[in-house]
Amino acid sequence: MRTGFPDFRLGSVLATSFTGTLSERHGNAVERIPTPHRLVDWLAVNGLAVDSCTTAQLELARELRESIHAAATAAAVQDALPASAVQVINDRSAQGRAAAILTPEGERRWRLGSASCVEDALGVIAADAISIIAGERDGKLALCASPTCQAAFFDTSQSRTRKWCDMNTCGNRQKKARFAANQRKNPRSAE
Repeated sequence: MRTGFPDFRLGSVLATSFTGTLSERHGNAVERIPTPHRLVDWLAVNGLAVDSCTTAQLELARELRESIHAAATAAAVQDALPASAVQVINDRSAQGRAAAILTPEGERRWRLGSASCVEDALGVIAADAISIIAGERDGKLALCASPTCQAAFFDTSQSRTRKWCDMNTCGNRQKKARFAANQRKNPRSAE
């Protein structure tokens, strides 16, 4: 991992984890893939290792990220999917040449068409986005309750009532704010 960059916010769903590479969209935005090398790092952490990335490929990745975010947000609030976002997602999915492979441990991994092809990795991410937005997987799209975040995430909790994209960041921040507000209202309760 390269130092000097914000940590990745990793989740169990590839497509929504990818949209999390830009967080706090409604506050002080945090870009987690500001350079081509940082995208290479993110892809490697998520099992989609590539050798290199150009600035143009980084722009393709960011366009896909924003398209997935727009489509997932629309799906979460049951709005019509933006046609331009759908087009980008479909284009990236069609351009990728990756194959699902089964490991000896019984896990699915991705084999990219070329070890250095970012477009193949983006195709895997786009295909994952299609499966969750189309409702093919068990779970539901939701939006983070944090007013500064509002990230789309895929809720696979049993009750499907998760409030935050990440409990360790948005959830804790909201709970701390609520606790501080209660302390200001009732200063004697801290004694």
